[in-house]
Amino acid sequence: MFISQELRKKSIAEYLLYMWQIEDIIRAYGCSLSRIKHEYIDRFDYTEEQKEEMTDWYGNLITMMNTEGCREKGHLQINKIVIQQLSELSSTLLASPKFPFYNSEYYRVLPFIVELRKRGAKDEDEIETCFNALYGVMMLRLQKKPVSPDTEHAIKEITTFIGMLSDYYLQDKKGELELE
Repeated sequence: MFISQELRKKSIAEYLLYMWQIEDIIRAYGCSLSRIKHEYIDRFDYTEEQKEEMTDWYGNLITMMNTEGCREKGHLQINKIVIQQLSELSSTLLASPKFPFYNSEYYRVLPFIVELRKRGAKDEDEIETCFNALYGVMMLRLQKKPVSPDTEHAIKEITTFIGMLSDYYLQDKKGELELE
């Protein structure tokens, strides 16, 4: 919870990947708040008040996951909205002549997106495809599994592209992005 609050302020991309990881943590504990509290939250060096806040936060997320039908797979609506916002911003940036570097990076990444969509969910938005690739490689690295050089190259390009989009998102939220 505390990490998500900080990430949301500094990098929406890191925030989203973190929240997807939280969804997986909740699933790993069987969507059981008591297990999360005793086996996960209690391991942190937090005050009792902070632990209560974390427990409430996880409890709310579990409730949302149950209500939204994503106990087994999928993402919370709050996370889907972030993807949608990023996708809409990306479209706006691509349509504007004021962002040639973003446009250039998009076309550098597009072949990787096309290739990833051939292998995976074809109905995914391009931005979601990028995030799924980033998350997948993050999980491979956490499991200490090998990542091919071609995948490393693709992820490097996707990271740059999503990083640019994340920066523009924060500028937009602060009212500092002049789109027109």
